[in-house]
Amino acid sequence: MSNIRGVIVVDTERCKGCNLCVVACPTHTISLTDREVNIRGYKYCHDINDSCIGCAACAIVCPDSCITVFKKRLD
Repeated sequence: MSNIRGVIVVDTERCKGCNLCVVACPTHTISLTDREVNIRGYKYCHDINDSCIGCAACAIVCPDSCITVFKKRLD
C-alpha cells in the first residue's frame, strides 16, 4: 500500500492571519509569516515543513476559506 501525504495551498492575498489554522494543525505544519505581509497588510499562513497528513483541519477552521488541502500519493 502506498503512502499518502497532504499538501496545502493558501490564498495568501485573502488570508488575514487569524492564526486559527496554526492552532488547529495537529502536525504543526502551518505557521504565520514572520516579516512578510500580503497586499492588505496582514501576516499570512504558509506551510513550514512536509509533515502534513491531509486531515484538512486547517481548511475547516479557516473563516475565509483561504486554505485548500490535497492528498498526494507517494509512490
